[in-house]
Amino acid sequence: MRASLDTNAIIHFYKAECQNILFDFFKDGVFIYEQIRNIELENHGKDVIEKVDADIRAGKIVVFTDQYLKDKEIFRIFQGNVNENRWLYGKGDLGEVYAISLAQTIGAYTLVTDDIKQGGPYMSLLQFEDEVTPLTFADVIILRYLTGSTDESQVVKDFEAINTKSELNWSLKSQVVKFIKRFVKEPYREEERRWLQSMTKDKGISIKQKFSSLSKLI
Repeated sequence: MRASLDTNAIIHFYKAECQNILFDFFKDGVFIYEQIRNIELENHGKDVIEKVDADIRAGKIVVFTDQYLKDKEIFRIFQGNVNENRWLYGKGDLGEVYAISLAQTIGAYTLVTDDIKQGGPYMSLLQFEDEVTPLTFADVIILRYLTGSTDESQVVKDFEAINTKSELNWSLKSQVVKFIKRFVKEPYREEERRWLQSMTKDKGISIKQKFSSLSKLI
């Protein structure tokens, strides 16, 4: 899978020293738009920006610049997506607007953002007929577990590390309940349920058994 990163998700993963989760899970690429690096992170993520830059230099994160988009002849498409998304979201969601627009332009399947307020990009994308699937850090950790990359104790460890450093005050139990509702019981989009079933079935993994094991720890 390919992922476009929002500012807050970058900060949360890096503050907890859990950024490798992104690179391990999104094996087809992790991407950011240049203004997220040059403006959003400069303003809000000074304590992690050196580590982000090191991963950019190492090729772990690909930064899409305006010039690169022009060279690929998709800059106008990106601009159109930005203008459309700016009508949908508030001025405070500019980072999300760039991240969503980049995902739409380059065909990245997922947007990683921890902004789950009502009317914000995460909640809105769940309800739109859009090709971009929003995931929070908790969703990424749970998906990584369900596809067999980690065990339940690592889920708890990673969640607590990110949740504590980001001061989100989320509950792992409530995030698991929301995940099950979204991807298993009452999906906003039926294709998300089929997508999860396909990923786990191909690896011979029982979703029910995985959640049963996790529930014993939380």
